[in-house]
Amino acid sequence: MKKKSTASDLRKIDAMKDSDIDYSDAPELDESFLVRPLVALQKKKELVSIRLDYDIVQWFRGKGRGYQTKINALLRAYVDAQDKVS
Repeated sequence: MKKKSTASDLRKIDAMKDSDIDYSDAPELDESFLVRPLVALQKKKELVSIRLDYDIVQWFRGKGRGYQTKINALLRAYVDAQDKVS
């Protein structure tokens, strides 16, 4: 099955005028929308070499793509919890 190219859709979107956009289902935003960002900026990452138990690595790999990010998130949660205790 051939994948549909998004290039033609992007050309159509680029050709649209602002007046062609239907905003009827979009909520109006006020200043409170800008108070808290929706996405947190990623912190700088550092490349390290770490030795982990084989079965631990296999378990995370078995969860699919992004297993290193999941390990980082677990470590982040642990660090944050420890900071609250201290």
